[in-house]
Amino acid sequence: MFNTVEDYLDALKQEMQGTDNATVQDALVDAEEHLRTALENTEDELPAIIEQYGTPEETAAAYAEVERLTAPALTGSATKKQASGLGRFFAIYADPRAWGALFYMFIAFVTGVIYFSWAVTGISVSISFAIFIFGLPVALLFLLSVRGIAWLEGRLVEALLGVRMPRRSLPAPTNVKLLDRIIELLKDKHTWFSLVYMFIQFALGIVYFVVLVVAFSLALSAIAIPILQEIFHLPVMQINNLHYFMPQWGYPLTIMAGVLLWTAMMHVVKFIGGLHGRFAKFMLIADQD
Repeated sequence: MFNTVEDYLDALKQEMQGTDNATVQDALVDAEEHLRTALENTEDELPAIIEQYGTPEETAAAYAEVERLTAPALTGSATKKQASGLGRFFAIYADPRAWGALFYMFIAFVTGVIYFSWAVTGISVSISFAIFIFGLPVALLFLLSVRGIAWLEGRLVEALLGVRMPRRSLPAPTNVKLLDRIIELLKDKHTWFSLVYMFIQFALGIVYFVVLVVAFSLALSAIAIPILQEIFHLPVMQINNLHYFMPQWGYPLTIMAGVLLWTAMMHVVKFIGGLHGRFAKFMLIADQD
């Protein structure tokens, strides 16, 4: 028998021990939203509502089945299907996780700039307006936006990196005073972890972008040397008045070097994408303990 919604949520947490934290967060958010909405809009008592919704055991089993059927799209790896080492090396081009990580690292520069700008602006405005009455709603909106950004970033991480992230955002505190809502958000570690992530994403986005541009430029330059020399008559290197041209017998070597460099970089990109996914999972999922 559960006397309060909190009792039911605690029991559900216990029942889902060992389950992915993102799944636990989704289950708790769904359960809390359903139970509280039903209590507000119907005359039924909590036991009757729980009977309709399902016991913690039934809810946990249902979410386990849903997770089995709805895993993130980019969870497979094409490289593991190849028998030979050379096949696994070049199979990276057929690996959706590598391409997803590549795209994520490119857009991380843009999202990092947006997150950093929003965080700096929000903190500055909230502190500046703190002495005014309308400063409280501004601070509340900013803190709620941090949670919203954390959820949106989680959706990007799941879609492009194949790491399971929450599909439901955390509910905002209700039926409490404005100041109490702000205090609750400030006391929540998830708020601060999400804010720190926004700053770190700015630095990581710059690093990712620079590394990818440099690697792509070197690989493309090596592959393009025969075209630049034979068609456009451009030298490989120019020092003062000295022009160095690659001998024609070296063309296959430069092309091979460029292909190998970019292929190796794709493996590195996939590895970094996996690391970033685990980092995002640690920072952006609310503590369920």
